[in-house]
Amino acid sequence: MSHLSILPTVLRDADRLTTVLTTLGLQPQRGGSLEAFPGDTSAVLLQVRLADGQAFGWQRQSDGSLALVCDLQRLSRSRTLAPLIGRITRAYAAHQAIESAALHLPGAAIELSA
Repeated sequence: MSHLSILPTVLRDADRLTTVLTTLGLQPQRGGSLEAFPGDTSAVLLQVRLADGQAFGWQRQSDGSLALVCDLQRLSRSRTLAPLIGRITRAYAAHQAIESAALHLPGAAIELSA
C-alpha cells in the first residue's frame, strides 16, 4: 500500500471541487459574486457560505485554473476558515489522484482513508 502525503494541487475542475465541497458537508452554489476587499466584488464560478456568515469562492483564471476569492484579512484572522481551505485542497488533490490512478490502473482497488 502506498501513502501520498504531499500532492501539488492546482484546482481546475469545478465539478470535482463541487463534489469535494459536498463531501465535506458544505453546500456549494454556482455563480454569484463575493467581496474580496471592502467595496470590491468579484464574480465567482462557485461559492460557499458558512453558518457564521463567512463566504469564499473560486473564479476561473485565464490559464483555466480556479483561484480562491475571499476576504484575505478575515481569512488570516479565522481559526476555522484557513484549516477548512486546507482540507478542501487536500481532498481535491486526493480525489484527483484517485481518478488519475483509476484511469491508469483500471483493475486496481483504490481506497481513500484519513
